[in-house]
Amino acid sequence: MSATIGIDLGGTHVRVAVVDADGTVRHEHRAPSPSATLAGLVDAIAGTTGALLAEAGADGTRVGAVGAGVAAIVDPDGVARYAPNVPALVDAPLRDEIARATGLPAVVDNDANVAAWGELAHGAMRGMRNALLLTLGTGIGGGIVLDGRVYRGTNGFAAEVGHWQFDPRGRTCACGEPGHWEAWASGTGLGVLAREVVARGDAPSVLAAAAGDAAAVTGEHVGQAALAGSADALAVLDTFADLVAIGFAGLANLLDPEAIVISGGLVNMGPVLVDRIRTRFPVHLEGRAHRPEIPILAAALGDRAGVIGAAVLARQVAPTS
Repeated sequence: MSATIGIDLGGTHVRVAVVDADGTVRHEHRAPSPSATLAGLVDAIAGTTGALLAEAGADGTRVGAVGAGVAAIVDPDGVARYAPNVPALVDAPLRDEIARATGLPAVVDNDANVAAWGELAHGAMRGMRNALLLTLGTGIGGGIVLDGRVYRGTNGFAAEVGHWQFDPRGRTCACGEPGHWEAWASGTGLGVLAREVVARGDAPSVLAAAAGDAAAVTGEHVGQAALAGSADALAVLDTFADLVAIGFAGLANLLDPEAIVISGGLVNMGPVLVDRIRTRFPVHLEGRAHRPEIPILAAALGDRAGVIGAAVLARQVAPTS
């Protein structure tokens, strides 16, 4: 049996899995992700990958290649040019280092692109030719599927959708620029919105979820209170969902996708958030009464989209015999 290895490389953990050609995860490990140095990061990957290769060998699984997804802009040579949350990945030759450390052909891409590969092959995008994957988490990532393949742009930097300028006089994004969509419509943006509402005294349930500490309020506290049915938390989500939907509509106006698939941590709120985005999305869409519906779908692979998608990407460089 042949398989590939997928790596989901984050700021706090490295998640590695052996994945069959049908998308089944056969073996999986997680390890802390040292982010201070490239050498430490590669050593963590090598150790975890080595353990998985031993497990795969024991059950007769042949591993042909390794793929990695990382929250960075990644060029066509697999060099991670910039990763705001992983300091070691600035102009880092990650593909070559992973290949050296594992002894396998390697490929590296942005984590949202990798998740799009996973959903395209084995998840909610199966059978689609043109679609969008948007990750709503600490930030906002994007994967654009055009003609059945993930679009990377001229330099591999396409689909940094969180960083189009939503309001040039608005909040400062984590990247340092003012008013990016990510500053409003990400998990970080939800936390900022919630703290503003709490400061006005309009969200007591959210404040209670944060044990009364207004400065500690995050998007997670909004989710907790909203899932408990608190009207003030649901009102915060109404405002937030509209900010998300404005961005979705702008992207849909540009790209005319078959569907928009949402992944990332915020999707764990389920219908309490996703249904609100679905309701507000057509309000902002050009010619909404005269065009086919664009469904908004939750990702099918859950928190395994990264490792499965990275393994799918690795099939492109795996030996054919």
